[in-house]
Amino acid sequence: MTDRFGREITRLRVSVTDTCNLNCVYCTPFNSSDGRRYDVPDHSSDISNYYWPPNREALSYEKIAEVVRAAVSMGVRKVRLTGGEPLVRPNLHVLVQMIAEIDGIEDLSLSTNGTQLADYAESLAKAGLCRVNVSLDSIDPDRYRAITRGGDISRVIAGIEAAKRAGLSPIKLNCVVEHSSDEPDAIGVARFAEENNLEVRFIPRMDFHLGRFGVVEGGTGGDCKLCDKLRLTSDGQVRPCLFSDLSFNIRELGVVKALEQAILSKPERGSACSQNWIRITGG
Repeated sequence: MTDRFGREITRLRVSVTDTCNLNCVYCTPFNSSDGRRYDVPDHSSDISNYYWPPNREALSYEKIAEVVRAAVSMGVRKVRLTGGEPLVRPNLHVLVQMIAEIDGIEDLSLSTNGTQLADYAESLAKAGLCRVNVSLDSIDPDRYRAITRGGDISRVIAGIEAAKRAGLSPIKLNCVVEHSSDEPDAIGVARFAEENNLEVRFIPRMDFHLGRFGVVEGGTGGDCKLCDKLRLTSDGQVRPCLFSDLSFNIRELGVVKALEQAILSKPERGSACSQNWIRITGG
C-alpha cells in the first residue's frame, strides 16, 4: 500500500518489549520538580529521579506474527525487531523463526544494545535472523559507562564478534550524536567501524516534545519524504510516525484495520509529540 503522499510502505519495526537493561541518557527522561519531563542533562548514574514509562502488556509472539503476516500482505517486505532491548524478552529466537517463515519477508533484522548478543547471536541466526544493528555511542569504556549509566562495553564488543561468527551481516552500528559525526565519541566509533569492517550510522539526538530530529548520516532515517515505515509497539499500537501521537490499537480495531488506518493517516512529515517514548517505539 501507499500512503496519501505516494510513499510505498515496505518496512515494519516491531517493539517486542518496553524494558531495557541499560538506562541511556537519551532514552530516559528526567522527572523534574515541576513535574515536566526533560532529557537528562548529564551522565549521572543516579536514576532515582528519572521518570519511567509504565510497563505495558506485551503482545504474544503469536499475535506479533499475525500482525507481520497482515503487514506483508499489504506490501511490507522488511521487518526489524526492536525494544526497549529485545534480547531481554525470553526465547526471542522463537519469534524470529515465526517471522522468518512468513513468505514475502526479504529482510529480518534486530536492533540491540549488544550487551547480551554474545549469548544469543548463534541461535538467532539459526532461527532466520539476517543482520543486526548495534547501539554504540562511544568506544571509550568510561564514556560508554556514563552514557549508558553502567554499561560494560566489553560485552558489546563480544556481542559484535559473536554476530560476525554467526554470519549476521552486515553489522551496523547506531551512534547517537548531539550534532554531527565530527564529535570525539563519533570519530572513535567511526574508526572502530572501519577497523572491524562494520557499517555505522550517526543519529542526531532526538527530542520528541520539541519535535527535534535530523536526517541520519549513513541512512535514510529522519528524511520524511523517504519514510516507508510503520511501527508496532509492544502493547499493540500501530504508529505511522515516530514523531506523532497518532496510534491505532490492534486489540480495539483488529489487525488489518489498524494497519490500514495507520497507513492512510501517515503524516507528510514528523512534528512534536507528547506520548512517545523511545523505549516503547524502538526509535
